[in-house]
Amino acid sequence: MANAQGIKLGLLVYNGGGDWYANPTSLKNLAAFCNEQLHTNFSLQEARVEVGSPEIFNYPFIHMTGHGRWALTDDEAKNLRKYLEGGGFLHIDDNYGLDPYVRPSLKKVFPELDLVELPFTYPIYHQKFNFPNGLPKIHEHDNKAPKGFGLIYKGRLVCFYSYETDLGDGWEDSEVHNDPVEKHIAALQMGANLVQYVFSNTDNKNNQPISQ
Repeated sequence: MANAQGIKLGLLVYNGGGDWYANPTSLKNLAAFCNEQLHTNFSLQEARVEVGSPEIFNYPFIHMTGHGRWALTDDEAKNLRKYLEGGGFLHIDDNYGLDPYVRPSLKKVFPELDLVELPFTYPIYHQKFNFPNGLPKIHEHDNKAPKGFGLIYKGRLVCFYSYETDLGDGWEDSEVHNDPVEKHIAALQMGANLVQYVFSNTDNKNNQPISQ
């Protein structure tokens, strides 16, 4: 994968009270892992991007996390929809407590669409790394099986929602959560799959700004 040269992964800054800043080391480690495994050249400093800002269109991959409430204004929902329609991608990772707000917020962005659980055969699980049973289980939360949901617009996956796994915690520095090495690696491998899928299947293979 020879693209993704000199750009930053995006971290979504949102309103409502949720801690969008919950995992300060996660995207740095994911970027470093992708640089090593996928031969990308990401900056190790993520870009913090407000959901309603035009700056969002500069980043093909936006990650969102948190434990609490996510609320969108009409203008923010419109901006996020334009971003996703134009070729952008949003990864939402429930850091425990975000789930009750994900579907209502996405309904505000795409009233006509529903999140659907992606089958284990979906290409996002079979990029550089193979996950034949879907998402890896990183943290217990409610001790449910991890699930990966997608929002598909005109045949394209524009949003991936990872639930009951906590990939972002798994990406963090190992001493933050004291995860076993194998869970840390599995989380990073799944994250790399997301990145590779996005940069291989969007209109941004050459990292051009998203169309507005």
